[in-house]
Amino acid sequence: MTGTAAPKRSRKPSLAPATVSEFDGVRFLHLGTPWVQGAMRLAKPQQLELEYVQRMMAWLLLLPTGAPAGHAVQLGLGAAALTKFCHRKLRWRCTAVELNATVISACRLWFRLPDDDARLAVVQADAADFVADARHHATADALCVDLYDHEAAAPVLDDEVFYCGCHALLAEGGVMSVNLFGRDVSFGRSAERIAAAFGAERMAMLKPTKEGNTIVLAWKGAVLPARAELAARAEAIEAQYGLPARKWLKLLQNLPDRLATAA
Repeated sequence: MTGTAAPKRSRKPSLAPATVSEFDGVRFLHLGTPWVQGAMRLAKPQQLELEYVQRMMAWLLLLPTGAPAGHAVQLGLGAAALTKFCHRKLRWRCTAVELNATVISACRLWFRLPDDDARLAVVQADAADFVADARHHATADALCVDLYDHEAAAPVLDDEVFYCGCHALLAEGGVMSVNLFGRDVSFGRSAERIAAAFGAERMAMLKPTKEGNTIVLAWKGAVLPARAELAARAEAIEAQYGLPARKWLKLLQNLPDRLATAA
C-alpha cells in the first residue's frame, strides 16, 4: 500500500448493454438479463429503493455526527442511487466510476442522474485502473464498491491488489462499503482479500439481506466506536436522512474468527 500505482492488468471485459424495465411504480436497470443492477421508485427518485443499497450507506455509522461534507466515490454506478443520494441528500462531492458507457447513458436518460457539476463527476473508466492511479490516493472519505457484471455471480474486481488500491484511495479515517453477493465460499474468499488489505480488526459486516447481499465495511486508520456512540449516530442518521440506521446497528457484527488470520 505505497503511493505508487500498481501495474495495469490486461482485461477485455464483455460489456452487456444496459436495459430498463418497470413494475409496480419501480424502474429497474439490467444488463441484458433478469438480474437487477439497480432500481428507482418513480414517485421518489431520490430514495434508496433496494434494501442492500440502503445498507451500503452504513459507512455513515463510522463518521462522527455533524462531520463536514467530504468526498464520496462509487465504483460501479448501478442505477445511480448512491451517487444521487450522496450528491443531493448528503451534499457531498461525488465521483462515480463506471466502465460501461450504456449504463451511464441509461442513468442520465431514465434514472434522473444529473449532469456533472462542481460536486459531481461521472467517470467512464475501469475501477481497477482508477484505484491504482496514485493521483486519486487519499482523496476519498467514503468508498462504495458494487461491481457485478450481467451474470451477477461474483464481483468483477475481487483480488488483493484491487482492495489494496481501495485502501490507498481512502483518506485517513475513510470507510469503504462493499456489496458481496453469492455463495458462502465466494463471500469468505472476498472477505479474506479485504482483510489482507485493511486488516481484519478494521472490518465489520451486516448480516445478509434475504436476497443474499452482505455488506462489508472496512476502514482506514480508525477504530470502531463504542456501541453507545454508534447508537447515537444511528439515531442522528435516521433523523437527518431517513435511513434505517438503527436496524443496521442491530445487524452489525464482527467477521468470523476464521478471517482474522488474513490480517
